[in-house]
Amino acid sequence: MPAFATLIFLLALVAFLPRAAPKSTIEPCSNSDTCSSLVGYTLYTDLKVSEVASLFSVDPISLLLTNAIDISYPDVENHILPSQLFVKIPIPCSCVDGIRKSSGVSYKTRPSDTLSSISAAVYGGLVSADQIKEANPKAELSDPSVIAVGTQLSIPLPCTCFNNSDNNLPAVYMSYVVRDVDTLAGIAARYRTTVSDLMNVNALGNAEIKDGDILAIPLSACASNFPTYAKDYGLVVPNGSYAITASHCVQCSCGPGSRNLYCMPASLAVSCSSMQCRNSNLMLGNITTQQSAAGCNVTSCSYSGFVNGSISSTLSTFLQPRCPGSQQFPQLTAPPTVVPESLFSPAPSPSESGGFPGTNPRSSTVPSSGAVLGFPPAGGPSGSVPGSSGACSLMSHLTSFPIMLVFGFIVKFVLSMSL
Repeated sequence: MPAFATLIFLLALVAFLPRAAPKSTIEPCSNSDTCSSLVGYTLYTDLKVSEVASLFSVDPISLLLTNAIDISYPDVENHILPSQLFVKIPIPCSCVDGIRKSSGVSYKTRPSDTLSSISAAVYGGLVSADQIKEANPKAELSDPSVIAVGTQLSIPLPCTCFNNSDNNLPAVYMSYVVRDVDTLAGIAARYRTTVSDLMNVNALGNAEIKDGDILAIPLSACASNFPTYAKDYGLVVPNGSYAITASHCVQCSCGPGSRNLYCMPASLAVSCSSMQCRNSNLMLGNITTQQSAAGCNVTSCSYSGFVNGSISSTLSTFLQPRCPGSQQFPQLTAPPTVVPESLFSPAPSPSESGGFPGTNPRSSTVPSSGAVLGFPPAGGPSGSVPGSSGACSLMSHLTSFPIMLVFGFIVKFVLSMSL
């Protein structure tokens, strides 16, 4: 009996040994700029679109368009999204205390909230309880299990910019919480990148990932070239997504495999400034072509930024060898009511389209100057800001091997005592 009691005690001791800490990509920074970024989020319960948007302090319409959901449905902001649905959330990524973090995301506590429940359930493991406590030094959080209802908390979500580029091509980075079914190869396949690129971006020594790790995933994108004085300067839209800008007047898209940003009047456009190009009868997004013996004359009216409360447009005419084909738009889906079965299959991870089912797809085409096919990145985010390829990782203090080694010694010791 004494040997058995000793075994129970030592096994209990092993259970309380420190476990491998989840890894998270950290991008050092020193300036005050802000970039577009995403976080991947799995709903912990049924929530309205507006409720999800409120959790992340984002515009509901931007949330829907980022996931290519048709915003023309009646009262779409109050549509109820199902529990366990995976969505991509657009968040501004800022430089806070020398590290990239989200800016402006806040949460008002409710009954029964604890730091642990806010971290694990409400925000799906994107932020830890300790990080929330550290980000709110003035809040009464001495006891993390007892928080006054209505306490306003700042939520420091993980994000990365890396100059919005990957291998010198436009990219938007998504922070993704690894699940126990995920593999690095599966995630790379789902998001059309490579294992070596993911390892480089996240400073991984090998392809091993664990449940709860947070990876920065580069998504191929279309970048704008608006002037620096435009309010939406630096707009970057991931492939398969839409973005709304200019006070909900202009909608920009990045078609599948495209590098060309295409902008047109938004379906919600009301009380907007003129969208007609000067000295022409073309409206924003219009493209005309005329075949000639020398090639194809292409005239386009393009969006060039939101300047001083007005929509700026540019009329351009150029000659190219052949007339362009139709502009390909990301496929729009109906607001989802169920979670697709593929979400729960072993890795790869949730789908590139945001995990939404393809019910009632809507898509259209218009003439364009032609799309340039994007190739999957490889070899890491070259061309990023200095130090980006060496992004730090929070490595574990104890791996499973030392724990098993200690356990083996314990069993050997107990058996020797019993002989």
